[in-house]
Amino acid sequence: MPSHSRLTRFARVCASGALLALVACTTHARDATASGALAATPMASTTTGATIAGCPLFPADNAWRADVSHYPLSPYSAAWVGSVGSSTHLHPDFGSDPSYGIPYSVVPATQQPVPIRFTAYGDQSDPGPYPIPTTAKIEAGGDAHVLVASANCHIYELYGAKRSGSGWAAMSGAVFNLKSDALRPDTWTSADAAGLPILPGLVRPDEIRAGHIDHALRFTVQTTQRGFIHPATHQAGSTSSASVPPMGARFRLKASFSLTPYHGAALIILTALKKYGMFVADNGSNWFISGATYTGWNDNDLNQLKNVAGSAFEVVNTGAIRH
Repeated sequence: MPSHSRLTRFARVCASGALLALVACTTHARDATASGALAATPMASTTTGATIAGCPLFPADNAWRADVSHYPLSPYSAAWVGSVGSSTHLHPDFGSDPSYGIPYSVVPATQQPVPIRFTAYGDQSDPGPYPIPTTAKIEAGGDAHVLVASANCHIYELYGAKRSGSGWAAMSGAVFNLKSDALRPDTWTSADAAGLPILPGLVRPDEIRAGHIDHALRFTVQTTQRGFIHPATHQAGSTSSASVPPMGARFRLKASFSLTPYHGAALIILTALKKYGMFVADNGSNWFISGATYTGWNDNDLNQLKNVAGSAFEVVNTGAIRH
């Protein structure tokens, strides 16, 4: 079965990216770029939930938007936290350096589709064309992700992407309907090892400016078991051990963890991790949280996350492990 484990991602200290490419009308500009200071403290939500490109970030009942603050613990919680590292600390996999983070673009519904040629996992990829402009930024490093959110309320994502003629060549690709809860077929990958969309799990500057993140986040762990929990649909594990988490395992910051010392972006992120948690989405460095490429990130704020030990997390029970 095809499986891409992203060993190149683990080999480097931080995920790489390039500057955000904004290919959208100005009404959607805040989704991909930011200007001015980032919000310093969480604010009451003034929206009906998470959005991207003027569209809801999936329906309100979608797993990405589920409030898991009161979900019961997984029976594997202690073992999985221990395997990732109870004394290892959280790490922002993004920052003001434009070589960090994962870039994304926002395009209008009228964006011209271009051909996509798959080079590795075409049998598990959604066929093109995709409305991905050839000017879209490619994540630096081995993963070479390209992410696009369209005002047609779909997300288009590529893994191992290269510009090719008037379109793109990529190892794999996936399309997600933002108005649907439909998952990919079981055992299918996406542009991510877990078969999940990447863009919904990023920390984005527009959400930090708004003062709230209304969805789960994405993070990586070094070792995963050969299995997945919905909404993940794919595994890239190296072991059958039940002591390590599968793709799609959902980690939550403990309610007892004090947020008093934190401020700015870190406070907003940690507040979201208490309510929505974060999905194991790929193999990589332990406790690395994904975020968008953006030169305006306040690194001093983000570095507060490095004070949060793995022991501050627990794993919630969100369903059966599938193989």
